[in-house]
Formats: sequence, structure tokens, C-alpha cells
Amino acid sequence: MKRRRDMEVESTEITIGIEELSMMKLIKVKLIKHDQQQISDANHHDDHKDYNYHIPTMPFLSISNLVLQVLDKIGPTMAVLRQDIFQNIQKLEMMHDSDPALYSNMVEILKKEMISEGKGTKCPKTCSKALLWLTRSLDFTIALLQLLADDLERNMVQAVQESYTNTLKPWHGWISSAAFKVGLKLVPDSKGLITILKGKDKNNDDFKKELRTFISLLAPLLKEIHEVLGEYGLDRLKST
Repeated sequence: MKRRRDMEVESTEITIGIEELSMMKLIKVKLIKHDQQQISDANHHDDHKDYNYHIPTMPFLSISNLVLQVLDKIGPTMAVLRQDIFQNIQKLEMMHDSDPALYSNMVEILKKEMISEGKGTKCPKTCSKALLWLTRSLDFTIALLQLLADDLERNMVQAVQESYTNTLKPWHGWISSAAFKVGLKLVPDSKGLITILKGKDKNNDDFKKELRTFISLLAPLLKEIHEVLGEYGLDRLKST
């Protein structure tokens, strides 16, 4: 069955991402209903808004790993960003693995660091900051994919520069900005990148549709994460 499916449609990072994001959406709905029932049963009322937030940790990190593979295809220009994403994924995976049941919801990691330990804004290697920078990196990625979805023949250097300016640059210090400028010189041409990303036997219109579907699923999740980060006072932090 799997072989037949592979013959019909070649899976790419984008198509796999669409499947995983769709599944994550269902998981989130079930989690929200579960917690709402628990709160109702306990007749518990407080001011913590994070009861309404559910970021399934491992599915989110799986999506992040797919984005990592997309950046690999863009080439060495994304080396610094790729390394940053990889390290942040590792930090969050390690925290999750320390108590998989508790940390199946990413919000619990923030609560642990910000409320229980009170170190989320003090230690530069916390999982809270790892989530912040991972989310910002995904902001950059979907901004770039949106520009490609609008025009597959767009100049890649300009697309990468515009995406960076609108997402990561406001939060980067001069060292990170300088590293990005160096990497910008290694950006591949759009035709070569699109050919790699879209896979075999797929026309441009279908690929653009996939990009838009992927973005439409990922953007709301990132928006929710930014809201959670804002609740914990992490959304305005900049790199040193």
C-alpha cells in the first residue's frame, strides 16, 4: 500500500508538513476539550489564560525538523540559522524527555521555567528562549515560503533579504546580522531551489497551492505560540 502511494505522489517536506500540521490540529482540539473538562470537574477558576493554550511538543518539534530540512536545501546561506534551530530543538526535546507526560504540552515547559524556577528571562540557555527563537525562525521560513508562493520566479536574494528584515532582523544583534549578510551571498537561484523543494512530476500551480496550504496551517500555530510567549513576557527579548 505504501509503495503504491509513493508511486502516485512523491512526499516532500511541504506535503509531510501539511499532513503533520493537520494531525496536530486534531490533537490540539482533543487536548483543549480534555483540560476544559478537568477544570469543570474540579470547579476550578483562576486567572491563568494558559489553560486555553496547547502546543503539542513533539509534533511541533517534528514540524521544526521538517523546516530544518527545507533550510538544508536552500544551502550554506542558512547555516547559522539552521544551527540555531537544531540546537533549540535539542533543548526542547531534552526537556520533554525528562517528563514526557508533563511536557507533552509546550506550555508546561514555560510554566516550569517562568513560574516554578523563575529563570526563564535570566539564563541564556533556557527552553523558554529556545522556543522563542525557534518560533521566530519559523516566522522567517513561512515569510519566505509566502513570497515564493506569490511568485516562484522571484529573485531569491531579495526574497531571503525581505523575509529576514520582516522577521528576524528586529531581534538580532550586530553579530547575527553580520553573519546573515555573509550567508546572503550564497543564496541559490529560485529555479534551482523550487525544483528541489517541489519534487518530481509536480507542476508549479500545484506546488504553490501546497505552499499556501502549509502556511495556512502553520501561521495560526505560530500566532498562538507568540501569544503564549507574550503571556510570559518573552516576546520582546532580543539577542545580545
